[in-house]
Amino acid sequence: MPDTDSVAEVVDWLRERPYYEGQIADHRRLPARDPEFADVDLEPRLDSALQSRGIGRLYRHQAEAIEAVREGRNVVLATETASGKSLAYTVPAFERAMDHGGRTLYLGPQNALVADQEETLDSLARDLGFGSRVSVAQYTGRQSKTEKREVRDRAPTVLLSNPDMVHYALLPHAHRLWEWFFASLETVVVDEVHTYRGVFGSHVALTLRRLQRVCERFGSDPQYVCCSATIGNPVEHAARVTGRSESSFTLVDEDTSGRGPRHWVLWNPPEYRDADARSGRRRSSHTETKRLFVDLVSKDLQTLTFTRARQAAERYATESSTELRERGHHDLSRGVRAYQAALRNEERREIEDALHAGDLRGVWSTNALELGVDVGGLDAVVLDSYPGTRMSAWQQAGRAGRGEDPALVVLVGGEDQLDQYFMRNPGEFFDGDPEDAVSDPENDELLPDHVASAAAENWLQTADEDYFGATFPDVVADLESAGELARRATDDGTRWTFAGDGSPQHRMSLRSIDSREVDLLDARTNDVVASLSLSDAMRDAHPGAVYHQQGQSYEVADLDLDRDVAKLQPTWADYYTKTLHEKEVVVEDDVTEKALSARPDTAVRFADVTVSIEITGFERRDAASGETLGREALDLPKTHLRTKALYFTVPPDVERDLLGEHDQWGFDGGIHAAEHGMISLFPLHLLCDRGDIGGLSTPYHPHTERSTIFIYDGYPGGVGLTRAGYGRVEELMARTATLIDDCDCADGCPSCVQSPQCGNANEPLAKAPAVTLLRALTEE
Repeated sequence: MPDTDSVAEVVDWLRERPYYEGQIADHRRLPARDPEFADVDLEPRLDSALQSRGIGRLYRHQAEAIEAVREGRNVVLATETASGKSLAYTVPAFERAMDHGGRTLYLGPQNALVADQEETLDSLARDLGFGSRVSVAQYTGRQSKTEKREVRDRAPTVLLSNPDMVHYALLPHAHRLWEWFFASLETVVVDEVHTYRGVFGSHVALTLRRLQRVCERFGSDPQYVCCSATIGNPVEHAARVTGRSESSFTLVDEDTSGRGPRHWVLWNPPEYRDADARSGRRRSSHTETKRLFVDLVSKDLQTLTFTRARQAAERYATESSTELRERGHHDLSRGVRAYQAALRNEERREIEDALHAGDLRGVWSTNALELGVDVGGLDAVVLDSYPGTRMSAWQQAGRAGRGEDPALVVLVGGEDQLDQYFMRNPGEFFDGDPEDAVSDPENDELLPDHVASAAAENWLQTADEDYFGATFPDVVADLESAGELARRATDDGTRWTFAGDGSPQHRMSLRSIDSREVDLLDARTNDVVASLSLSDAMRDAHPGAVYHQQGQSYEVADLDLDRDVAKLQPTWADYYTKTLHEKEVVVEDDVTEKALSARPDTAVRFADVTVSIEITGFERRDAASGETLGREALDLPKTHLRTKALYFTVPPDVERDLLGEHDQWGFDGGIHAAEHGMISLFPLHLLCDRGDIGGLSTPYHPHTERSTIFIYDGYPGGVGLTRAGYGRVEELMARTATLIDDCDCADGCPSCVQSPQCGNANEPLAKAPAVTLLRALTEE
């Protein structure tokens, strides 16, 4: 194991490598932390089983969470990776099972995490001995019908599953197959609750409200224990996801586990120069990461690299192994693997066990290893570009470090705005506030299907407005008019039951909003390669598009929207494609507005809008340089998105000054650049991806009769992103001005105002007028 000095020596050694050109933008050492313990009275058999695993005392944060659960409180435990969060729910769950057969439902967002937890908890349960009444089983979609029936027959006291199975399997059959479970359900564990955000989080929030209705029908009222990474709003988010009041939660967010010192390095790839001018383009983060990975493994540091794409993980694991072998490290080259969600369960578990045992010396992984699967502590973690949120970056970094041993974490910057923002402002990365998680169970696109599902699970009544919000009566009325619900008059008041066809649960997925999907078919075999939502298909599977799947490149030969299929032909194309589109925004209703502090004459509004997008063509771009090789027109139907947006206008005096200094092109490029920059910084405040947000800037809009900038939620009905952005819009504007102004490029680059999502090929863009505009709106 490396000691503190040796980790510092590794960093110095990296500075001496042949490819080093000043890439280290920041290097700091985070000090070690001593553990803090607290005494907790435990049932003797459970205490003995924990002692046999080397757990003689509990950390203070574990003890605080356990005592809060024992007192009947809901709990949010928000601490670092590998801080022992699982004991906070394991102890109460086992105690309740041993005492009176009380049951616990554990929900994990991924089956790999569910399987990992089952193995750990089942081993602990077996060590309790005969007659403990603690039995553990998982219930997931990967099990056969026979295996699922055996689980129900066993009636375990701890059931591990995922939200999808609650939605598809438990709630629809609650009265026929699961009464034994719901009637005695006392604890619901929502693990990795920070992952329940956006569309998925909104769906899960509504599913848990349906769960609570069923529990109420059977006379149970479970507590919630939510485990989270460090986020900005843990109590608010847990309350929104579970449907419980914020005041019912106890927050435990001080991590009292011990850890060794951690060296952090921010590594910025060299910038390409164009005729002695800064271009803003940088050497590939993949190339830099691969060099670092190979060097660290060759130094015998067990290293885990996180990268975003499955194909990247597979490709660079292979290339890294080859390079180690070429350096003469044959044993090390055999100890390199790729880890990603598409692997079979057996392969994933084999890699996890080999990492834990130290047999694997290096792994390239997607964020599939970010969550709580136990792989032990590693010597080094390398992040191949900023993972999108500080929360994810710190979660991934938490994989580094064994006990009190020091560890190394390297974040390799990409070209994107946030990457470069942090490379220039490392203090923001290390000391900035954590992002907020956002979901919206009031989403009017999701509510109807969940209300219909609730009616199929247990008749509805007017009091269910407490579960589904103020629009519940309107949703019920619409479903009744559509023949989905049937009204029944009873002595207890009006009730509604499901009257539609089939299963309402099976006509929606918790992972998306769009119900219409397009199948992508390999033209040689007619096998389905992938399925995309309609909007994604028109963007990524239009005729002529290059589409990548599992290492194979295809060209789309045909898109048939009457049959919702696209035909794909294999290709060796060395270019990629990017769509061009035209967009318009219609303001349906201004929900609320507020004046800017520095400009009381200028309001920012939050509104219900319809966004219409027409894909007009696409560009072919060289895969190596990004240079445009040609354009081609497309004839595709418009798509319409009813969603939420924030928008503001340019004050007349500011517009007049900008036009006088920069002309019309400069003004149009300025508002366009401001829009791009603000969108790029949404993930600085919220747990989201830049692709979750859309925008439009126009020198004239009929609703405002002024030049206007719109920023909207990219999902039907909105999932709370622009609502949250509206709440902190002035901070967003000010930081965007700093981001753009601090970039050294001449005309705009991927590090400041260019966007890969832009439907106008990033034209026009102008930095200086964007900075002037944003500062005029925020500086008094």
